[in-house]
Amino acid sequence: MQYTTIADTGIRVSRICIGGMSFGVVTPNSHQWLLNYEDSRNMIAHAYDIGVNFIDTANIYAGGTSEEFIGKALKETGIPRDKMVIATKVFFNEGKLSAQAIKREIEGSLERLQTDYVDLYQIHRFDYGTPIEETMEALDGLVKAGKVRAIGASAMNGYQFHNMQICAENHGWTKFSTMQNHYNLMYREDERELIPVCRQYGVSLIPYSPLAGGHLSHRGWTSDSARSKTDKVIVSKYDRAMENDLEIIERVAETAEKYGVSMSRVALAWLMHRGCAAPIVGATKIPHFDDAAKAVDLQLTEEDLVYLEELYRPHEIVGAE
Repeated sequence: MQYTTIADTGIRVSRICIGGMSFGVVTPNSHQWLLNYEDSRNMIAHAYDIGVNFIDTANIYAGGTSEEFIGKALKETGIPRDKMVIATKVFFNEGKLSAQAIKREIEGSLERLQTDYVDLYQIHRFDYGTPIEETMEALDGLVKAGKVRAIGASAMNGYQFHNMQICAENHGWTKFSTMQNHYNLMYREDERELIPVCRQYGVSLIPYSPLAGGHLSHRGWTSDSARSKTDKVIVSKYDRAMENDLEIIERVAETAEKYGVSMSRVALAWLMHRGCAAPIVGATKIPHFDDAAKAVDLQLTEEDLVYLEELYRPHEIVGAE
């Protein structure tokens, strides 16, 4: 496994991050492809055994049971707390990013994760209803209180992220160190503004949906996986640009054949070659995760990168609501 450091935080993470959205109790309103506790624990333990020390979740994933599974698994497997970098999020809750909500939600996350701090606390979206100053001061307070080591943001517009960084800078508050944005070979709209702003501030990119919900892992549009059959979010994200995206998928397949590797490995390696610190991989099978982890060793040429990118056409914005 290869490692990198998140921005200027000193927090060292594996180049692959475990996606906690795959863990939790299945309910009629949840994703139907979630791993139960035993399988979640086994996935976390195996990932750690192969050198992956970075895991991402959120207060709302599977109604909070994702955080519960992660906290319990780390205790039961004996993984030292200081050897695992835990990231979670706040926003899709009562009060969104108000100071009161942030203070309340961090306590719930800490309890579910069975820890007294999280390494990375991220705002899940931009809150149009709360003053930026209120949010940034509250997040800074968590850092000063020792409950959070670093803060990050997720999908939003470039100008919004810029304004929040400027606000923190002007007040001497903690700035964001990471951006968890929607970024993959089939969706590259953040290259226009958000990613350049992140580069300006030295912010580390930890993209979600690096395999576009599985589309970049196989030829064609659908597969026999439970996620492909039941995940309506994937449909809303990608079906509108299917014609262009199928062309890109074919290029990924051809590049994978060229190197004798999986399509997933090519798609993840592309992100790393484009400067992403640690793509978040939500695999539900250990062999799939093992394959994803090997992406750190795949060297693509500049010609490969151009070949994978050149058919892309502008897409409708997805993620930065």
